[in-house]
Amino acid sequence: MLYIGVDLGTSAVKLLLMDEAGKIHNIVSKEYDLSFPHPGWSEQAPEDWYAQSVAGIIELTKECDKAQVAGISFGGQMHGLVVLDENDQVIRPAILWNDGRTTKETDYLNNVIGKDKLSEYTANIAFAGFTAPKILWMKENEPENFARIKKIMLPKDYLAYRLSGVHCTDYSDASGMLLLDVKNKCWSKEMMDICGVSEEQLPKLFESYEVVGALKPELAETLGLSKDVKVIAGAGDNAAAAVGTGTVGDGRCNISLGTSGTIFISSKSFGVDENNALHSFDHADGYYHLMGCMLSAASCNKWWMDDILKTKEYAKEQEGIAKLGENHVYYLPYLMGERSPHNDPAAKATFIGMTMDTTREEMTQAVLEGVAFGLRDSLEVARSLGIKIERTKICGGGAKSPLWKKIIANVMNLKVDVIESEEGPGYGGAILAAVGCGEYESVEAAAEKLVKVIDTVEPEPELVAKYEARYQQFKKIYPTVKDLFKELA
Repeated sequence: MLYIGVDLGTSAVKLLLMDEAGKIHNIVSKEYDLSFPHPGWSEQAPEDWYAQSVAGIIELTKECDKAQVAGISFGGQMHGLVVLDENDQVIRPAILWNDGRTTKETDYLNNVIGKDKLSEYTANIAFAGFTAPKILWMKENEPENFARIKKIMLPKDYLAYRLSGVHCTDYSDASGMLLLDVKNKCWSKEMMDICGVSEEQLPKLFESYEVVGALKPELAETLGLSKDVKVIAGAGDNAAAAVGTGTVGDGRCNISLGTSGTIFISSKSFGVDENNALHSFDHADGYYHLMGCMLSAASCNKWWMDDILKTKEYAKEQEGIAKLGENHVYYLPYLMGERSPHNDPAAKATFIGMTMDTTREEMTQAVLEGVAFGLRDSLEVARSLGIKIERTKICGGGAKSPLWKKIIANVMNLKVDVIESEEGPGYGGAILAAVGCGEYESVEAAAEKLVKVIDTVEPEPELVAKYEARYQQFKKIYPTVKDLFKELA
């Protein structure tokens, strides 16, 4: 049988066709616009996601035996606010994960309601990108639109709704709304009251591998697929990527170098760090995970290459970088503010340490190292909880760089396992579809069978020691300048 994984990203939807043995038969990508109506705002039209996904599925399946397509599932950009009216029409453009308009609402939740209360209700504190602050912003700034809300959804769930007619979400994605009681896997009554919404306005909760419905008959006809094709709930992009890299069960780790960057640690037991520096979320395998999230990771390198150096020759720019662990230039990777572990929307990207003899290569190296150091900040929080990690999988566009993988391995002092398929959320979505259709008895069993490690980047003791000294300097920079960022904001 064949399974479709839909990776609903920020710049494009990427669709993947996989068979029961994990072989990828086709990949299609369809781009859509991203809107910045005000500085710090970030929005998209949900209809664009749907239109491009439908076009993508038609293209994805045109060469295959369509009767073999059994299920569709998702990995989607998290936290985005999608609101529907009583006719299930989109009320306003979706407010995305990287939107920074909710500083006031985030401060209210953390400082007036209180971080202790939020952690008690949801296992997390408020971050500017989360969904609940966006709901409060809409309530305050767009009261007429707020009054029309019949359903609140997340981006991938809007796709699932358009495909199946079911208002649904999964526990992993819902964990990032600040409306879910993560430990007990139910909507938090206290958070609903704080945000002024009812349980009827929220979607039905599913495990990521559970079937929510089947393709609507008229859509099945349009796609040329059977109306018996199952729609499986899917997961937030990071949880889906973790499934796609085999980061399931207990004590596994995955680093994602996508637009944003994450360090993701799976666990069979629920846990929260003392300062809520890491997100404590439900996982797509039915258990839990801790996650540190940087808002800018591979996007830092893209910005540096595309906008500053004006080149698309990413690999060529890295060729001259030879002296790892000896760079005196540092880069704070906070182009969009920062989430983990600093929770500071006002933070800015910064180069420091340049002199008259600083080279282009050293600047490029500093960008790659800055992202690695930023991810290590979150790893240190996990280590403070007694979590022992010795190796990690890696995925995302940045993982295509051998140099960046080497930097990650030595900055983190972790063995970095490279897997056969680096398709992350899309592959994870396809695996969830296969589990939902009964191909495998569990997410763990599927990942064990389908995810294959093809290479390991080993840390080098001498280089680890050099990077240890550099990291100790790096972590002093943000505390030194954070008050200045607030003045600049």
